[in-house]
Amino acid sequence: MLIKIYPENPNSKAIEQVAEVLRKGGIIIYPTDTVYGLGCDITNQKAIERICQIRHIKPEKANFSFICYDLSHISDYIKPIDNTTFRVLKKALPGPFTFIFNASHKVPKLLSSNKKTVGIRVPDNSIAREIVRVLGNPILSTSIHDEDEIIEYSTDPELIYEKYEDSVDMVIDGGYGGNIASTVVDCTSGEFEIVREGKGELELYL
Repeated sequence: MLIKIYPENPNSKAIEQVAEVLRKGGIIIYPTDTVYGLGCDITNQKAIERICQIRHIKPEKANFSFICYDLSHISDYIKPIDNTTFRVLKKALPGPFTFIFNASHKVPKLLSSNKKTVGIRVPDNSIAREIVRVLGNPILSTSIHDEDEIIEYSTDPELIYEKYEDSVDMVIDGGYGGNIASTVVDCTSGEFEIVREGKGELELYL
């Protein structure tokens, strides 16, 4: 199913429809403030396994991130952080960053079998955040990659739908996506270490 949602003012009925698909264990493709993402409810083991199959990755090796609505969501899934780190997050989020933290015991066992860390995202995209808010817990997410060697990320939702319509339950057309991924920042040591340069400029918030 391809569903159109406008980012300026997401339709509440459409958002509820998406959340219902996720509650039933469905997989969605949805827009963020960077590239389109492939997501499911983090509490649904079978849906997580399906995403791993689509991406041809083993669950324990996967680098998923959690899409959260705001900072209040984050504290459930990470070990306590210091005030300095919190202040930077407060300034930088919502924004095009993935912050990696030490995971708390609430992170689903499937994801922390070998990993003791979790990537957290609060995208500056009202569609993604409204879905999470209505769902009531984060979305487990990974970027949609393109097989093309030159184009790393697919940006046209209609083409994404053509490619994935048999693999996922719903594709959300929220307009053209970006083709630069989020900046990944490792915070596990208490310092900010940039693992991947992306759309976000962390220096602006330090």
